[in-house]
Amino acid sequence: MVRKTKEEADITRRHIIAAARRVFLACGVGRTTLERIAAAAGVTRGAVYWHFRNKSELFFAMREQAILPFVDRVIFKEDDADPLNGIETALQEIFHILRDQAEVRETFEIISFKCEYVDEFSGMMQCTGGQLDFLGKLTDAYQRAKARGVLRPGFAPADLAYDTFLFVGGLIKHWLAGRPEERFRSDPFGLIHTHVDMRRA
Repeated sequence: MVRKTKEEADITRRHIIAAARRVFLACGVGRTTLERIAAAAGVTRGAVYWHFRNKSELFFAMREQAILPFVDRVIFKEDDADPLNGIETALQEIFHILRDQAEVRETFEIISFKCEYVDEFSGMMQCTGGQLDFLGKLTDAYQRAKARGVLRPGFAPADLAYDTFLFVGGLIKHWLAGRPEERFRSDPFGLIHTHVDMRRA
């Protein structure tokens, strides 16, 4: 009985997060209230407060849920014969996830365009732990590329990693906001290929 109650609570929590995502996307984070989220989820405001202390905690839970697919799928293999190919594959996987998973894409739209980074959200202006981990893995991959002799000479792996980090962050935002005919939206994989290829020896 306890297990069933826990499972039901987990279902309700996920349902509330999904409702919050819809309301944040439609109204913006600043104009969204927990009452509005409760109505969208078909639960009482008390049920929302039972799972989340406030709107910011709910927002961060939504963000964390969207990050999980990247942890499993955006990987850099240390035994790649050509680490630059590995970097290209990892960057392309980001856009496969955004293209194929609506919940992840919508969450990134909210983070990028529907949230004012003030008050309790001001800390989000800084890089997250996940972003810094991604930057570290990029640096390691470029260092492996240099060791294998496939990296264009004259560039420090750490500098190239920062450049790629900034490139992919900007590409994500332009991809999300772009019209279908714009190259940001229609050809992210080609842009990624060119970005990585310019680093080849």
